Amino acid sequence: MFIISLTYSGPFEDIDRLIPEHNAFLDKHYESGSFIASGRKNPRTGGIIIANAASKSELEEIIKEDPFYRHQVANYEIAEFIPSKYNENFKLFIKES
Repeated sequence: MFIISLTYSGPFEDIDRLIPEHNAFLDKHYESGSFIASGRKNPRTGGIIIANAASKSELEEIIKEDPFYRHQVANYEIAEFIPSKYNENFKLFIKES
């Protein structure tokens, strides 16, 4: 499982213009099961995506589809973690190894 932290590096007018395409990117990966949750940081400096992918390299390929990445208006930090404790309702997202 991964936490992707996006930090905006471009002007807000570019970010705002790309939001519809970014939302379509998110929707595609929610449908595939790769993304679990996402949202803006507060204050609005970027966003967070919680993802479930087979590997960090797979996730890096997914990120390359993001319009924010393609237009170079955000930087990405990926942290991998192994959930060892979680709410029972979250169990369906856990892939046993």
